[in-house]
Amino acid sequence: MLSIARSELIQIFRNRSVLITSFVMPIAVSAYFVYQHETFADLASLGYIAAIIVFTVGAFGLYTTTVTTLASRRQNLFLKRLRSTAAGDGSILTGLVVPAAVIAAVQIVGILGVFSYVAETPANLGLLAAGVVGTLAMMLGLGLATAGFTNSPEHAQVTTLPVSLGTIAVASWVGISGTEELTLLKRLLPGGSATELMTDAWNGGTAVGDSLLLLAPTAAWVVVAVALAAQYFRWEPRR
Repeated sequence: MLSIARSELIQIFRNRSVLITSFVMPIAVSAYFVYQHETFADLASLGYIAAIIVFTVGAFGLYTTTVTTLASRRQNLFLKRLRSTAAGDGSILTGLVVPAAVIAAVQIVGILGVFSYVAETPANLGLLAAGVVGTLAMMLGLGLATAGFTNSPEHAQVTTLPVSLGTIAVASWVGISGTEELTLLKRLLPGGSATELMTDAWNGGTAVGDSLLLLAPTAAWVVVAVALAAQYFRWEPRR
C-alpha cells in the first residue's frame, strides 16, 4: 500500500491539471474567504467560513482528485495490473486515495490555523475535528462511488460537478440561513449536518451532545457512498 501511495503522490505533483484542482484552487478560494472574513462573518458567522473552507478543500482537493485519479488509473489499465499483484483490493484503493486525503487534511489544518490566527480560535476544537473528519470521509466515499460511473479523466470533469458544487451549495445554504427552518431537510442533505456541526463548533453556544448527533447523517452518507462504490466500482474500462 505504501509503495502505491508514494507512487501516486509523485503522479499528483507531476500532473499539472490534478495539481491545480487538488492544491492551487482550494487554497486560492479559501484564501479569499480568510481575507474577506469580516464581510462573510457579517453575512453569516465565522463558523460558516470555517465550514465552507472545509467543503471547498473536500470537494475540489479530495473528491474531484479521487474521481479523476481512479478514472485515469482504470483507463490506462493500471488498476488491472495492480490487481494482478499480491496487493488486495482494499490496499490498492487505499494506496491510491491516501495521498489526496493527506493533502486535503494538511490544507485544512493549515488554512484553518491561519483563519483562527486572523479571526478567532474555535470554541470547541474537538467537535470541529470530528466535523472535518466526517466531512472528508463522506467526500472520499462519494468519490469512490462517483468513480464507478466515470469512464475517463475527461469524463470526471462532468460527473464530479453535481456532488462538488452541490455540497458546497448546501454548506452555503445551511451556513448562511441556519437550520431554524426546514431543519430536517437541511440536515439530511449531504453536507448539511456537517456544516451545522462545524459552524456550532467554531461559534460555540451549542451543547456538545446535540452537536454530536449531527454526525449521524454524515455517517449515513458515508455508508450509502461505500455501498454504491461496492456495487458500481469497476476495475477495468467498459468494452
